[in-house]
Amino acid sequence: MYDVVIIGCGVIGAAAAFELSKFKLDLAILEKENDVAMGASRANSAIIHAGYDPKPGTLMARLNVEGNRMAEDLCRDLSVPFSRIGSLVLAFSGEEMETVWDLYDRGIKNGVPGVEVIMPDKIREMEPQISDKVVGALWAPSAGIINPWDYTLAFAETAVRNGAEVKLNTCVTGIENAEDHYVIHTNQGDVEAQYIINAAGVESDKVHEMVAEKTFSILPNRGEYYLMDKCEIERANHVLFQCPNKDGKGVLVSPTTGGNLIVGPNAEGVVDSSCVNNTASGMAFVREKALKSVPTINFRNSIRNFSGVRANPDQDEFQIGIAAQNFIDLAGIKSPGLSSAPAIALEAVKLLKECGLHLVEKENPITTRKKIRFRGLTDKQKQAAIQKNPLYGRVICRCETITEGEIVDAIHSPIPPCSVDGVKRRAGTGMGRCQGGFCGPRVVDILARELNKNPMEILQDGKGSHILLSETKKEADA
Repeated sequence: MYDVVIIGCGVIGAAAAFELSKFKLDLAILEKENDVAMGASRANSAIIHAGYDPKPGTLMARLNVEGNRMAEDLCRDLSVPFSRIGSLVLAFSGEEMETVWDLYDRGIKNGVPGVEVIMPDKIREMEPQISDKVVGALWAPSAGIINPWDYTLAFAETAVRNGAEVKLNTCVTGIENAEDHYVIHTNQGDVEAQYIINAAGVESDKVHEMVAEKTFSILPNRGEYYLMDKCEIERANHVLFQCPNKDGKGVLVSPTTGGNLIVGPNAEGVVDSSCVNNTASGMAFVREKALKSVPTINFRNSIRNFSGVRANPDQDEFQIGIAAQNFIDLAGIKSPGLSSAPAIALEAVKLLKECGLHLVEKENPITTRKKIRFRGLTDKQKQAAIQKNPLYGRVICRCETITEGEIVDAIHSPIPPCSVDGVKRRAGTGMGRCQGGFCGPRVVDILARELNKNPMEILQDGKGSHILLSETKKEADA
């Protein structure tokens, strides 16, 4: 029996596992997919929001600002790409300037550092390619950009190194209250736990109702994006938002930590939470809105489209609290969920204590992670890495300069990938202009070799996404 079981290993579940793994607990995370960060945590705007948008006095406001404050140190310690480049909320009319001033007031009340309202001359100094129709903006220097799936992986991998278990391909089908503990029914058999944390994302309302009366609903909301080639990075120096409306924070234009430009999202309600296809109408909307902010974007330099589904609750607030005896919801975590994740994790620890869980700190828990990114090393460091492991001398992904050594490290990480995209999320292969056209087959070979599998067993990403279906030719006999 586990002391605590976390249902869901997106960024919220992973962050909670990271914090709880610092204590002497038997801890497990159940994830229905074949990898962590397979939901909204891998398909989002990759922004650490400053915290001026949530209504003052809400959990969203407090946890956003706290999570933002924690992000830089965590990313340094866990070797996660992060840059505090700041954000601008652009106004194109007098009416939108009223919104900007409202956001400024919220930012002050929420404790967001350094927020100010700036005028067109200053904006164009900061953003030379901005539209000449911009009449003002909110400047928030504490906003940042991050690698979201690596943030999730870093939390989860560190938790595993501290003794937590991650059970992949494990879908929760029911929860039974056995008086002094819970029996969690899954497709892989039953799991017993004294305490449960519900971090199931778009399925969190369903998991909640397995134990407690219905108090909220998740309204899945799809957002679609363009990922632009690195040659477009000069279009924006900061995160550029438009004024928010009832559909969300609006279409943004932003650099990424990988040196690309990201553009999106729209906001469209969907019935099926697994519906992550792109649509012609959605992409046209995103393009039109983005050009309003930065008219010079060349969409012919798009290298990939993608979409993600947000776990929007039917109430404008995170659904965090004790839902039943020894059962905690970390649910309805829409934007700014990624920004708030580490603070939400601390909230989970507090709630478990309120439930009666006795927490004893470990003497020396692991709180850091070291990750080699070959292209970021100096020439001297590269030579030393190759001398230590010759696999670092073979470049597999030419677009991103990712070596075989980095791929092998990823495959033998605490939560090993089983797919080409799993390697992509860990090492960065396939993220460049050719989107895996060159390195993809080589990654398949390396995965098969290191995992001792037949290449036809290797997946592109999720369950059933086989790349190779049959053998078409054999080598001639010598």
